[in-house]
Amino acid sequence: MTRTAIRPILVAAPILWTAAVFGALVVASQTSVGVALYALSVVVYEAGSLVCHQLSNRSFHAWGTQMPVCARCTGLYVGAAAAALTATRMDYAAQRQVWDRARELLLIGATPTALTLAYEWLSGVTPGNWIRAAAGFPLGAIVMLIVAAATASESVVEIH
Repeated sequence: MTRTAIRPILVAAPILWTAAVFGALVVASQTSVGVALYALSVVVYEAGSLVCHQLSNRSFHAWGTQMPVCARCTGLYVGAAAAALTATRMDYAAQRQVWDRARELLLIGATPTALTLAYEWLSGVTPGNWIRAAAGFPLGAIVMLIVAAATASESVVEIH
């Protein structure tokens, strides 16, 4: 499979996963759902457990139900989904600029998350969930923009 052939999958994946995370929350919060929906919700919660600690106090809750991933992961996924939607409209020049500045952008995107982690580790105080989510958003978005630029139909990637 070529780099450009996989792009639609890589662009759709964060959108679908983010929708699945929120959909699983809605299904899990219901008192009565069908077996198929419940099974899909369980799959999302189990998949979430593979990549996230799912600590209750570090997760958003809605309708009395904890989300399948923590607040920081939620921010990462929402950021990636937002960037995936944006990436579908980026022209060659914008993709080229993202690729050329990928390291710098990645450092910028990771800084809020790194700062919240450092604060947490040094102070022993966990930042609020909205802060954790907001800190994860730029990292998820920038990683997605870099992936989209690297898989563009017009090659912006130069391998030396």
